[in-house]
Amino acid sequence: MKELLSRKARGISPYVAGEQPSDRQYVKLNTNENPYPPSPKALEAYQNFDFSSLKLYPPLEMRALRGAVAAAEGVPAEYVFCGNGSDEILALCFPAYFDGDGAGAAFADVTYSFYPVFCDFFGIPKKIVPLEKDFTLDLSKLTAAGAQGIVLANPNAPTGIGIPLPEIEAFVRENSGRVVILDEAYMPFYGQSAVPLTKKYGNLVVVKTFSKGYSLAGMRCGYAVAQPALLEGLSRSRDCFNSYPVDSVCQAVCAAAIGDAAYYAEKRALVVSERARLTEALRALGFEVLPSAANFLFAKRPGTAGRAVYEGLRARGVLVRHFQKPRISDFVRITVGSAEENGALLRALREMF
Repeated sequence: MKELLSRKARGISPYVAGEQPSDRQYVKLNTNENPYPPSPKALEAYQNFDFSSLKLYPPLEMRALRGAVAAAEGVPAEYVFCGNGSDEILALCFPAYFDGDGAGAAFADVTYSFYPVFCDFFGIPKKIVPLEKDFTLDLSKLTAAGAQGIVLANPNAPTGIGIPLPEIEAFVRENSGRVVILDEAYMPFYGQSAVPLTKKYGNLVVVKTFSKGYSLAGMRCGYAVAQPALLEGLSRSRDCFNSYPVDSVCQAVCAAAIGDAAYYAEKRALVVSERARLTEALRALGFEVLPSAANFLFAKRPGTAGRAVYEGLRARGVLVRHFQKPRISDFVRITVGSAEENGALLRALREMF
């Protein structure tokens, strides 16, 4: 009975996640999941978990998880906030740092499509800055937007383009009077995290996830790093929704995973190597591929619609992501899979072209 819904629920345009079809087995390269399994230490933490403790609420302060994150990131534990995936944390950032009657949130026109959804849901004005013709971002234009705060994905999604750390630091410093939220979901595959800058700049919030680099998309856990005064806004916003967002099992598994730096360094190197191989192979097939610092590629084949590439691959059992949006409708976003998965993708493309 649609008339029972609120005006907001009736009018909002929600975020659309990548498809998860069940009609057949697909080579799934559409949602940027890591092709390699989580750390054996994460599995051990799961197997050794005391499931009898699940009758109790999870640890409210999340000290073990926050301590593990702090140790891995080289910051004090009070600089760490954990949540039910980085999407939840990003959502909490909007009521925490932006006012409905304020100067709004500034972000790029081609970026993570949850940002405008959050603005609309929380009633926050948007200031959208177009990317350049080559899909790079002129940071000075974000500054010039005059917003209350700025949301910036680095590397960007869906383009995959990264911004070097020295440029990020200059940008954060230049915007000292407003909050800068850095979404570093794909930073493990770039290696230029701004987390160390949080000790120096009180206006910086860095948001990360366990889904991509740590192969734990199914656990739904993320974290933010910032100075405690900024994190208070996240805590106050969270506690208006759910004081226990990260379950006990998840806390234990993620704490173990983030401590296994050597394992994940090895797996990230495999992704980066496959990224280079896949880029070269796609270009040999006539694709234009943007330079990627993430675990995916954004590519188009001149003369072929992006939708046609997506549909042709889907018919051959390979899923990639297509966005029917201005400026990027000719592109497809392709997750960098394992060597076997990437081989299946390339075989399908060679059938098509």
